[in-house]
Amino acid sequence: MVSVYFAAPLFSEGERAFNASVAEAVRKRGHSVFLPQEHAASLPPADSPERPAAEDAVFGADIGAIDACEVLLMVMDGRVPDEGACFELGYAYARGKTVLGLKTDTRVSEHGGDNVMLSSPLRGRIARGIGELLSMLDSV
Repeated sequence: MVSVYFAAPLFSEGERAFNASVAEAVRKRGHSVFLPQEHAASLPPADSPERPAAEDAVFGADIGAIDACEVLLMVMDGRVPDEGACFELGYAYARGKTVLGLKTDTRVSEHGGDNVMLSSPLRGRIARGIGELLSMLDSV
């Protein structure tokens, strides 16, 4: 069993539903998952005086969860990957974590492939579906 940090966009109902379904499949396989959408409270409005402290709390919780995980899983779907997930991937890579990608979308951000700043740390460990992802996690 490995502990997984789930880096993915979580701003639409569809994104949250996809994340939850993948996280459930990973958990059923016996792995633990930190899914930020399950832990983050809604942020106050951007102009609220409480916003900076709330942002700091979310950021700190997510960084702590990345520090505690063994594997970071980055969902790479979309025309371009989510900027928060990109940061999380870079941070996890810099901390020496195993990083895996999940890309069920055929779109790429650059001619011929993904941005080298994403593809290089992933070193070809990009699953094209949930079954392939589960196999990758089982071999970590």
